[in-house]
Amino acid sequence: MHTNPAHTSLVAVGDSFTEGMSDLLPDGSYRGWADLLAGRMAARTPGFRYANLAVRGKLIGQIVEEQVGVAAAMEADVITLVGGLNDTLRPKCDMGRVRGLLEQAVETLAPSCKQLVLMRSPGRQGPVLERFRPRMEELFACVDELAERHGAVVVDLYGAPSLADPRLWDVDRLHLTPEGHRRVAEAVWQTLGYEPEDTEWRTPMPATAPPGWAMRRAADVRFARQHLLPWIGRRLTGRSSGDGLPAKRPELLPYEGPAA
Repeated sequence: MHTNPAHTSLVAVGDSFTEGMSDLLPDGSYRGWADLLAGRMAARTPGFRYANLAVRGKLIGQIVEEQVGVAAAMEADVITLVGGLNDTLRPKCDMGRVRGLLEQAVETLAPSCKQLVLMRSPGRQGPVLERFRPRMEELFACVDELAERHGAVVVDLYGAPSLADPRLWDVDRLHLTPEGHRRVAEAVWQTLGYEPEDTEWRTPMPATAPPGWAMRRAADVRFARQHLLPWIGRRLTGRSSGDGLPAKRPELLPYEGPAA
């Protein structure tokens, strides 16, 4: 049953997924599902406030150190936490440490808000997902257990067939397209108890003819040159795409922008 709640504030915590890559706006900034969600909530509640502390590339330890305490102090009605997936994609990953840090984050955030939202992140079809699937599913099992223990809700994006479609992922194969972000915003919206605006967000896109061999190989070469090799370079040098970047929206302020 949908209760159509009237939340007055939202704080988003996480990495590039929550920052909004690759939902690019004309001015070069990123929008993303959290901004879309905030716009919808603001349209229902005058004076609605929104903060987005997410920064691309952050590992769960950095999220705990840099964002969780700040978010808890804001005492928002709703806090979303998505983190740990970047850790699982590293060649060396201590899943015990990841689980412990995620637990620390949830234990800090849950008492500070009226509703904590966790997620089982979406996974794109392809060999990369298959390689890291065991770690991802271990992370999601931890998310489910923590949610049950601390009264959080879980948005199951991993189990949504539509979000596994490569057409909903950007050319970097790591971030959702604008349509993918729209579907995530809808999923969180419904999980929070609002009346659905799109009851079919889980439904896969209509089938289309797959690209030919030459187009696939050209796309693979372009992906390797523009995204894979720079990513490997950052891993080898210990750098992150988010180094030196500030939080997207560091203060809990009234939301300004078009409702989505």
